[in-house]
Amino acid sequence: MMRVNDVLLRSERALTEPKGLPGRPWFVHALYAPGFYTGYGVKTMPAIREAIEQRKYGDVDAGIASVAAALRAEATLVDQATTTLEGAH
Repeated sequence: MMRVNDVLLRSERALTEPKGLPGRPWFVHALYAPGFYTGYGVKTMPAIREAIEQRKYGDVDAGIASVAAALRAEATLVDQATTTLEGAH
């Protein structure tokens, strides 16, 4: 069970971008963050969404790549947890 807990801990960290969001390096979560102009109003996939909203279309591909990498890492960890749990039975 300890191994599954370790995977679950890493799974949340996998959804972060070490460099932070464009213009706000202190926000590191790739899937949600307070909006740049909305205060505490949450924006989903902010690197993508805000690039589109601000018409910074050159930044959209980088945002997509970042979110895709985070989701691939997350999927890998979910697969690891599943394998570990299935092996425990």
